[in-house]
Order: sequence, then structure tokens, then C-alpha cells
Amino acid sequence: MSLAIFDLDNTLIADDSDFLWGQFLVDQHIVNKELYEKANIKFYDDYKNGTLDIVEFLHFSLQPLANNDPEQLYQWRDQFIQTIIKPILLKPAQALIAHHKDKGDTLMVITATNRFVTEPIVDLYGIENLLATTPEFLDGKFTGRFNGIPCFQKGKVKLLEEWLKTSTETLQGSWFYSDSHNDLPLLNRVDHPVAVDPDEKLTLFASNNNWPIISLRQEKCPSEHFHK
Repeated sequence: MSLAIFDLDNTLIADDSDFLWGQFLVDQHIVNKELYEKANIKFYDDYKNGTLDIVEFLHFSLQPLANNDPEQLYQWRDQFIQTIIKPILLKPAQALIAHHKDKGDTLMVITATNRFVTEPIVDLYGIENLLATTPEFLDGKFTGRFNGIPCFQKGKVKLLEEWLKTSTETLQGSWFYSDSHNDLPLLNRVDHPVAVDPDEKLTLFASNNNWPIISLRQEKCPSEHFHK
């Protein structure tokens, strides 16, 4: 029994929930289309290029939470999950998760996307443990700030280390599945790093280090990796 860790965006789902949530806000006329959409696209490009200023991005992405009533936000989120997220859930991802559950592994998602957006997505996959950037919630509303450190790049490693201190789990025999070169700090910490539909930088790194490279976008997930 080991710890099996998954990235979320473009790993367990076929797109980026952080970016899609921003576009959903634009499409629902909740935010200014011209200004918000332009910034949302720029931040996503920065993320893909490895140049994202995570604090600047969180100041941007968490502001709509502060600007709206929580009850209304939860209604919008439910609509977002039903219309945008459910169609991009991946059956091979469900099979991979089931494989680790059958082995008795402890499952976890670690994602930079904030917990407000990701918690219901992770619930759809039946994964109980989630480490994510956490929006601050005070006096019955979101503040637009975040608690602790962002769950991004080296921050993922730090938050996992903090979690391990409160758990009986270790990184012995651990797995981490991710699509992004931004996750190299954590991929380098686990015993079984797996590149999933990886970006160009991660593809090169994984190839050079003889890491498995798999796809969860196909109808069948490569089963040979299930039996290691």
C-alpha cells in the first residue's frame, strides 16, 4: 500500500479547471469580458510557459469570490461542474484511480487550482484527500486572499510534507501523475513519477529520465503501468 498522488488539470480531466472557471465567469457575464478574458488567457499562457507569478494570479482569480455572495457562488459552481466539468472527466482516469484503490493505496489530488473550484471535481472521482490552494473565508464570505502558501511548484512539495507530518503515510513506494513541467519538484520526490499526456518540457524530461509516459485521453489507459 502506497500513496498515489494525482495532479488534476490536464491530468485527471481533459482541460484546465482554473482557466475554464475564469471563462465560465466571462460567459455568464459575472466579470468584465474584455478585461477578465484577456488576463485569464495571459495567466494561462504564463503557466504553460513556466513563468506564472502565482501570487499575482491568485489575486486576480480569487477576486470574483470576494465580489459575490457565497450562496450565489455555490450555485454558479454547481452549474459549472454540471455543464463544463462533467463532460471532460476521463474514463481511463477513473480506471487508474480504481486500480490504486484496489491495491489499497491512499489517494490524493494535489493541485494549484483553488479548493473552491477543485473540491467538487475531486469528489466526483471519489478521492478523499485534496491539497490545493485555499481561499480565505472570514465572517461568512471569501476575502480574495488565500491561506498559507500557494499549492504550486515547490509549494506542492512543502504542503505535502506538512500533510505527511500529520499522517501515517510516507513517500516510500509513492506515485505522482502529472502533465506539467511545473510539477517537476514533486515528480522528483516520489518513487514512481509518471508523465500523463505531458507538455513538451515534461515529455523531454521524462524521456531523458526513463519515466513512464502515458495517456488518459484514450479510451483505454495503458494497462502495463497498472501492474507495477
